[in-house]
Amino acid sequence: MTTHHAAARRRILEQGRGRGLYSGAAWSLGDANGPYDRGWTGTRAHGGTPLDGTDLWDLASVTKPIVGLVVMALVERGVLGLDDSVGHHLDRYRDSPHAARTVAQLLDHTSGLPGGVPLYREHPTRESLLTALGVLERGTEPGTHVAYSSQGFILLGLIAEQAANRSLDALLADLVSTPAGLPDLCFRPGTERRARAVATEDCPWRGRTVTGEVHDENAVVLGGVAGHAGLFATLTDMEGLARALLGGGPPLLAPDTLALMTAPRTDHLNLRRSLAWQGTDPHTSPVGDTFGPASYGHTGFTGTSLWIDPEAGRYAILLANRVHPHRAERGFAPLRREFHDVPAGR
Repeated sequence: MTTHHAAARRRILEQGRGRGLYSGAAWSLGDANGPYDRGWTGTRAHGGTPLDGTDLWDLASVTKPIVGLVVMALVERGVLGLDDSVGHHLDRYRDSPHAARTVAQLLDHTSGLPGGVPLYREHPTRESLLTALGVLERGTEPGTHVAYSSQGFILLGLIAEQAANRSLDALLADLVSTPAGLPDLCFRPGTERRARAVATEDCPWRGRTVTGEVHDENAVVLGGVAGHAGLFATLTDMEGLARALLGGGPPLLAPDTLALMTAPRTDHLNLRRSLAWQGTDPHTSPVGDTFGPASYGHTGFTGTSLWIDPEAGRYAILLANRVHPHRAERGFAPLRREFHDVPAGR
């Protein structure tokens, strides 16, 4: 039987679909034992196949903390150090303005690198984009300001590959997907997975509706595997990830490593960030006001989010294609807050 709070969450998301904010949405709320409210509503594209729970979602920037788990697993193994510099690992950036930036500064967005620079517009090849990345002007002095930077996570992906001598997609499989039992969490989904993918934007740059291919254009130029965007997952995958995090880290990280990763690092600055995770900012939280001060999570431009409250022992997942058929903000941000503000009970 549907309870009052679960019915309220479903109603909010069904109304959002009715207002044209997305063609479909899926959600799950639960604890370390699993979900106590989960479901989906709508279709994979406007006028398309109904969602069935096996749907594959473009996670967008929720990729960042998952790549962060890869980085922290390498730190735990002694392959990387949080104080290692960009120039130490990446020869091509040894003389770049970013050479002295550390892995930790990239993870907590205090490196001074700028944010979502559309490098793809002038640099249509991987090589030219990576060259342009090396000469980007610093926006702020390192360590003085939190400035959300996809460019920093592109560098993190490259550092992880160089340090481990393995591709980022192979590292993801070895260190996250396989140990946690997340079978569809992947970069560059193949034919079978693409058939289950939820549509994102009717992209003017590509001249078609994007489905089963990363929405982020910089990630496209980089080949679909990057530190800042490119991961796809099902609702079930995200639930498995959430349970591992609520369980303290294993089998992904040792408890001490996860505690280090999720501890706030920037409370003396403008926004609360930990290593690859967003925290409960002093300003408007993207997920409302019901999550405790120790909570952490991340949002994605396509309409995805994962939030963990370790003190309350609960998680919340929301997956939607709010960039379908176009990326203009149509009221998704307040809807996401309203969804998360529904009390956590069933």
